[in-house]
Amino acid sequence: MALSLAVITYNEEDNIIRLLNAVKGTVDEIIVVDSHSTDRTKEICLQDYPEVKFYEKKFNGYGEQKNYALSLCSEEWVLFLDADEIPDEEMIRSIRKIISCGNTKCTVYKAKFINYVGIHLIRFGGWGNVCKERLFKKDCAKYSDDKVHEFLITDQKAGILEGKLNHYTYKSIHHHISKINKYSDMMAEKMFERGKKYYNFKIIISPVYEFIKVFIFKLGFLDGFAGFYVAKTMSYYTFLKYIKLREKIRIIELKKKCDKL
Repeated sequence: MALSLAVITYNEEDNIIRLLNAVKGTVDEIIVVDSHSTDRTKEICLQDYPEVKFYEKKFNGYGEQKNYALSLCSEEWVLFLDADEIPDEEMIRSIRKIISCGNTKCTVYKAKFINYVGIHLIRFGGWGNVCKERLFKKDCAKYSDDKVHEFLITDQKAGILEGKLNHYTYKSIHHHISKINKYSDMMAEKMFERGKKYYNFKIIISPVYEFIKVFIFKLGFLDGFAGFYVAKTMSYYTFLKYIKLREKIRIIELKKKCDKL
């Protein structure tokens, strides 16, 4: 059995080298689907890693982009990682063991995450005990079509990979805020398409509750100032997605009123 690595990218020049070096000698095929990066991501993949099969596709949402990358994989097993997710040596050995074994108990495997915010390891606030599907047989799963917060659709029971998956969430505060802005745009669009309503009271209360939930109830305060930062930015993300939903709905309502005049 053989293994494909699938990655979707956009301006990942700071991460893609680290990932490709980490999986070198473990994967048999590397599929990179890029959303027309404006940095050196394409140049790095094509010039420094000739084994990479590099494709470009306009980004219409994470679910669609990941399913397109999945369709390009030709091997039986798929390791689907984000460019900022780096498996440690123990996880690499675990993956090799599974792929080399003809009879595996599971066809889907979750990875245990170690999340970093900048240089800070985050152990609490809901970030310290995260497991997500990352290794699976191609014919056993696909991704939901959600623009954001997509998930793996499978009816198979998932096993757990040994080792850890190091997740380096952002390289600077500016980068992190840019990601929050992008994610909140897509989340507001997703909620709008699903007919989600807004309430002014919820726009005010939800960010406050999110901060209290992450920082107090989920023990984010034990991570010190980094935990405060995580709680604050998650609160900000919650505010943005609801206020952007409100804006979308009010624009449509205003347009309908104008059309009637």
